Amino acid sequence: MDIVFRGARVADGSGEPSFLADVAVEGGRISAIERQGGLSARRVVDAAGLVLAPGFIDMHSHSDLQLLANPDHVAKVSQGVTCEVIGQDGLSYAPVNDTVLDALRTQLAGWNDDPPGFAWNWRSVGEYLDRLDRGVAVNAVYLVPQGTVRMLCLGWEDRPATASELDAMRSTVDEAMKQGAAGLSSGLTYTPGMYAGTDELIALCKVVAARGGFYSPHHRSYGKGAVEAYAEMVHISRRSGCALHLAHATMNFPVNAGRAGELLALLDEAMADGVDLTLDTYPYLAGATYLSALLPSWSTEGGLEATLARLADPEQRERIRRELEDTGSDGCHGVPVDWRTIEINGVRHPRNAHLVGHSVADAASKAGRPPAELYFDVLRDERLGTSCLMHVGHEDNVRTIMRHPAHTGGSDGLLVGNRPHPRAWGTFPRYLAHYVRELGVLGLEECVAHLTGRPARRLRLRDRGLVRTGYAADLVLFDPDRVADTATYDEPRQRASGISYVLVNGVPVIDDGRLTGALPGRSLRHVG
Repeated sequence: MDIVFRGARVADGSGEPSFLADVAVEGGRISAIERQGGLSARRVVDAAGLVLAPGFIDMHSHSDLQLLANPDHVAKVSQGVTCEVIGQDGLSYAPVNDTVLDALRTQLAGWNDDPPGFAWNWRSVGEYLDRLDRGVAVNAVYLVPQGTVRMLCLGWEDRPATASELDAMRSTVDEAMKQGAAGLSSGLTYTPGMYAGTDELIALCKVVAARGGFYSPHHRSYGKGAVEAYAEMVHISRRSGCALHLAHATMNFPVNAGRAGELLALLDEAMADGVDLTLDTYPYLAGATYLSALLPSWSTEGGLEATLARLADPEQRERIRRELEDTGSDGCHGVPVDWRTIEINGVRHPRNAHLVGHSVADAASKAGRPPAELYFDVLRDERLGTSCLMHVGHEDNVRTIMRHPAHTGGSDGLLVGNRPHPRAWGTFPRYLAHYVRELGVLGLEECVAHLTGRPARRLRLRDRGLVRTGYAADLVLFDPDRVADTATYDEPRQRASGISYVLVNGVPVIDDGRLTGALPGRSLRHVG
């Protein structure tokens, strides 16, 4: 045997009570579990007083590019993540052609950067997954991004797809699924994915369902009309027969304070009717996205240059301002923007670094300018490559939703920018420290199940997510009394404390608290 964790408290990912055992790893697999102890190996780790759990599965990650650019992936391995789901929010880098890839590199720079000299040597989903297989620190599951597919098949136009265009999208999704994607994602407040109507989404989800995949939508509103937006996603699942996983299933903005129960009632009714439904959340109140996401959808039709032209036109700027500040744009979830809640946290040009860490309202006040005017000019100067935090969440909603039995954990973390959201480095230890140990919102074994066994079932990873003999040795060993997130909004790139070992496919990527630099991760390709 390669390694034995001796005397560990095993929280096995099922949600059942933990138990004391020796757990052995050999050849990348869990080779033995002995509750009476006594296992031996070439290396024995004294795990007395520590919890051994399956590695955490990040159900909503934006590591698509940074996982390749920085494959040691410290932000995730240091918090016990051994698998993450990428291709989220309907926008990612495969499948693409040259034109779409160039557009995405600009559109997603606020999420993922656009590293100079990076080799963009793939176009299909299969080629992208092959690139991951060359060596990354964690395992990855990929979703077909619906917005990217729409770019490929009909560009950036705000209109229904023609019959031939819909056929092309169906074919593109099917081919991506055959190449190993596990499902379909949407970003229905992001262009051009938001231009798709309900029937178009149902048609694509039928393709996904036929391949045994699932649909993971960022739906049309987390603000005004949020419950109705969730209901549309449930309707799509019913009509298509496709399993549904609701991405970052929050209820945000003042209009939704205390309304989590309404969402859960809707979901419980659907599940009682047979809808195969799960969801994920992050344990923070602030959201994060690129700053231009607040714009009304009409203003971004046609892509980057068309958007920048509108932002330079006084009449168009005033029209956009009215929608943002007076009526609420669809990009801002139908809620009039409160510039005090929009914090600039990442810029590309050093000349704008003074804006980082300040709300648009504060930055505009210091400059003696109206907030919307500063916002427009920053977007133009940065060519939309700016990221922001949105301080719009409610703690009671966060706690209520995370208790639901369909809940899983997802960081939704962006790894780039001057001050990225701390959830990129702290989500999983924060669950264990704040919501388990400090608040008791979840029991430890239950929380571990939310972060491991339950997401593995959604992803149909039949040999992961549990501590079982024969399962892949994706494991994390942590001190339940010391595990904690140390990442903050001011200092977000901080490693968690209390996590001593993380194994991916049986190989330590954290060894006695030290980063090893090992790259044992690979793409976990769906077969349907």
